[in-house]
Amino acid sequence: MTRPDVVPVERALPNSPLAKEQAGIDACVHCGFCLQACPTYLTLEDENDSPRGRIVLMRALLEGTLLPENESVETHIARCLGCRACETVCPSGVPYGHLLEATRATLAERRPIPFLARMILGTFERPWLMRLAMFGGRVARATGISRLLEKLPGRIGFSMAMLSSTRRDAQSPRATPASSGARGTLALLTGCVMEGLFGDANRATERVLLANDYSLTTAPNQGCCGALHAHAGDADAARRLAKANIAAFERDEIKFVCVNAAGCGAMMKEYAHLLAGDPEWHDRALKVSSKVRDVSELLSAAGPARGGSLERRVSYDAPCHLVHAQRINRQPMDVLHAIPDLELVPLTESDVCCGSAGIYNLIEPETSNGVLDRKLENIASANPELVATGNPGCMMQIGAGLIRAGSKTRVVHPVELLDESYSRRNARQG
Repeated sequence: MTRPDVVPVERALPNSPLAKEQAGIDACVHCGFCLQACPTYLTLEDENDSPRGRIVLMRALLEGTLLPENESVETHIARCLGCRACETVCPSGVPYGHLLEATRATLAERRPIPFLARMILGTFERPWLMRLAMFGGRVARATGISRLLEKLPGRIGFSMAMLSSTRRDAQSPRATPASSGARGTLALLTGCVMEGLFGDANRATERVLLANDYSLTTAPNQGCCGALHAHAGDADAARRLAKANIAAFERDEIKFVCVNAAGCGAMMKEYAHLLAGDPEWHDRALKVSSKVRDVSELLSAAGPARGGSLERRVSYDAPCHLVHAQRINRQPMDVLHAIPDLELVPLTESDVCCGSAGIYNLIEPETSNGVLDRKLENIASANPELVATGNPGCMMQIGAGLIRAGSKTRVVHPVELLDESYSRRNARQG
């Protein structure tokens, strides 16, 4: 008698997104180096929740020994953060991030993406709806509603704490620096959450780039980068969003596309992979992806210029999609080292995921909280005044955790610190 979750090999997903990534699966030699790098394995201690274990499940899908409808497959693939820390330690170069996205896209073809995820993804795909959501968030933040609700249990309380963490102290107006433009013209990906809730960080980004002799231009009609959609398995939406951004940023006058959100930068640098099967867009994707730089890359290339004294105790936490997906390690530290008198406090496991992972913290809150607890323990041991990290999801996840833990430590983007340092230098000189 045939088991209901087993099908013959010849019927197993021959034209699926996962089948196109067969070479990546075959590259895995099951050595186990990935286990201790994987946050979900460290938290749950289940090999099915490790990269090696998930690749076994992926292979089983292609070989037909498991159906996509199998609950175990769905559970363990859904629990993956997609942090890609396994790629950093993998001696065989397994492109795990691509395998994960392909697996989720394959599963999404056969069962719907969960309702809450579809609702969030649909909001980010529609600019008018996303702007409305961000406006509502700013209202809740400004009126103090988020602070009233941030200690409630469950998703609602944590969401409100995330919103509270985006609050910034009022600043005196800061002048726009003069720029020679010698380093080239760039356009900033303003982003969804970055512009919606971290607008001050976007303005700080623009000022520090001008202060380091870049010139700025706009990119009308840009939108969501598509990272959330690709990670969740909604590949069609990710491709639509990628094409819109390629069209927005491919003008010849734009030498660089600056991104100050690690997840968005990683996505834009991989547009060509996303559109590999589209001959009309693949070459255009390559051209735009070649322009994409994290803000720390641009500032590091410029020096960067030193600012004024800023006596703060700061720990740097490396966003996963900066350190593991983009392999950017030194450049954020170059930004922080340009700030005189900043005390940099080492953070244990600074390159380990905080549990945010896009919308993961809302879809898989239990596992996300377990991963976050480990991060909060390390921050408490370091005891910094500030945690600096270059991704909005990480800023909100860690910030919410600190708020709910009653900690006085808060989270900032590294460019916000450099901008403040420049402001102090200019005030002293003026």
